[in-house]
Amino acid sequence: MKAYKLGVLQGDGIGPEIVSATVKVFKAAAQELDVKFDWTELPMGWEGIEKYNDPTPSYTKEMLNECDGWILGPHDSAAYPPEHKAKRNPSGELRHTLDLYANIRPAKTMPGAKSVVGEADLIIYRENTEGFYTDRNMHIGGGEWQITPEVVVSAGVFTKKAAERIAHAAFKMAMQRRKKVTIVHKANVIKLGTGLFLNTCKEVAQQYPEVTVDDYHIDAMTAHLVRRARDFDIIVTENMFGDILSDLAGELVGSLGLAPSINTNENQAMAQAAHGSAPDIAGKNIANPIGIMLSTVMLMDWLSERHHDAKLHQVGQLVEQGINSCLKAGTMTGDLGGSASTSEFAEAIIARIGELAVK
Repeated sequence: MKAYKLGVLQGDGIGPEIVSATVKVFKAAAQELDVKFDWTELPMGWEGIEKYNDPTPSYTKEMLNECDGWILGPHDSAAYPPEHKAKRNPSGELRHTLDLYANIRPAKTMPGAKSVVGEADLIIYRENTEGFYTDRNMHIGGGEWQITPEVVVSAGVFTKKAAERIAHAAFKMAMQRRKKVTIVHKANVIKLGTGLFLNTCKEVAQQYPEVTVDDYHIDAMTAHLVRRARDFDIIVTENMFGDILSDLAGELVGSLGLAPSINTNENQAMAQAAHGSAPDIAGKNIANPIGIMLSTVMLMDWLSERHHDAKLHQVGQLVEQGINSCLKAGTMTGDLGGSASTSEFAEAIIARIGELAVK
């Protein structure tokens, strides 16, 4: 039986708490379904700085290339020493150097979560390697230049190649769902850059004639999400717009603490919750681990498809069912109105997994 090698990068702030809880839950689900995982701890963030003087050590990146996939905890790069703060943060570094071009971020209402937009189930496909994020759109250099003490120029980069591949990823998923794609851009003002993105997505759309396509300017799209989130299925957009929209969508359907994501290319996948490291509550055992747990569910689905192993999908489904069962029963962390600690919530999920596996 193949043992899948999964990297574990706990990260900063609440990272060690929520990632440890996630690994514990997935170990329980894997044991129930007789799936073998080799969990490999790798340094990142402050641990990387302390051991290798680098928040994203070369050793970690080399080891990740030997992994089938990995879990990335949150990082607190804003608190790093100046010489490290000037670099790409760990998630940006991994996305850039490993070319994880698709950041896939679902927003779906869940049991027990107070959605402000009613029922919704959408997925944002965010191009992950260029756009207005200047720390990852250049081969060398930061993509920003301070011309004088009072003038800064920041470069946004848009390429047809990047737009094509994120568009194909979005349209392929749309074919498995409600066959609807919304392109988000700002081509009325950023005419060349996001205009290229829009036009390229429309060209790709011609290869998927069954899919209905519409498009909105980024500012209008924020209003549409608040007013009628349930009408959207697959949203595809550039890097910065996708980052902003996915945080908004996550909060609209309940809480950013619930928001999962994976970062992928054709050969690698990284599970990463959409939220940050929350240093103000680190070490208190009160953080909500659902975002990183559901991100790992997404990782299981990606691995299942890549390796043609249905059991990996079943592991993810068992964990997701355990989470939903706990939420329906009112077992949840404080941010959702419950009283369970991070570790208590994980233990409750494990108990539910045992019950569900028997059925």
